[in-house]
Amino acid sequence: MADVTIRNLSKEAHRALKVRAAQHNRSAEAEMRAILEAAVRPEGRPRLGTALSEMSRKIGLTNADVEALEHGRAARAAEPMRFE
Repeated sequence: MADVTIRNLSKEAHRALKVRAAQHNRSAEAEMRAILEAAVRPEGRPRLGTALSEMSRKIGLTNADVEALEHGRAARAAEPMRFE
């Protein structure tokens, strides 16, 4: 895990952080972690894997389709691009 140092935090902000931590039965450090996690990784954020899975389900893509694509790719070598 990475370490983070916060400099020049006002006394008021530090006091408010301690109060908030006490309300959540956490240390000030644990409260800061929770605040940062919620800010940068919100609950409703889109997730790429989930989005791709939902898209493939909507268009009716099956495992057999994916296997056919993989088989076709492995069966022949890639052709180099020509710029003529």
